[in-house]
Order: sequence, then structure tokens, then C-alpha cells
Amino acid sequence: MGPLLFDLLKVIIGLIIGLVAGFFLARAYMKKYMKKNPPINEQMIRAMMTQMGRTPSQKQVNQVMKMMSKNM
Repeated sequence: MGPLLFDLLKVIIGLIIGLVAGFFLARAYMKKYMKKNPPINEQMIRAMMTQMGRTPSQKQVNQVMKMMSKNM
């Protein structure tokens, strides 16, 4: 019964290590992807502010972009 338990323990430890490594690799990939392809850009912010009835200045757009990048 000893070798079987030892083999089972190896499999469980391997799965745990694989899950942890997979999580961190996926997280790093998503951070890199979001930095390269941001979900929102200046034109989108301008369009959104215009639809709300405001004429955005460049300073306002820069402030919103700074807030967005800070939260990512």
C-alpha cells in the first residue's frame, strides 16, 4: 500500500504545481495583452463624452486615460 500512496501523492502535488504555474502564466499573458491592446482609447473616450453632451478638452481626455491605465 505504501508505493501506491506515494504515487498518488506525486500526482496530487504535480496537479497543484501545474495549477499554480498555469494561473501565473495566464495572468502574465493577460497583463501583456491588455497593455498591448487596451480596451479603451482616446477616440472612444471622446465619443463617450460627446454622447453625454460634453465637449471634452485634451486635458480631460488625458485625465480619464491616466485613471484607466492606473486601474489596470
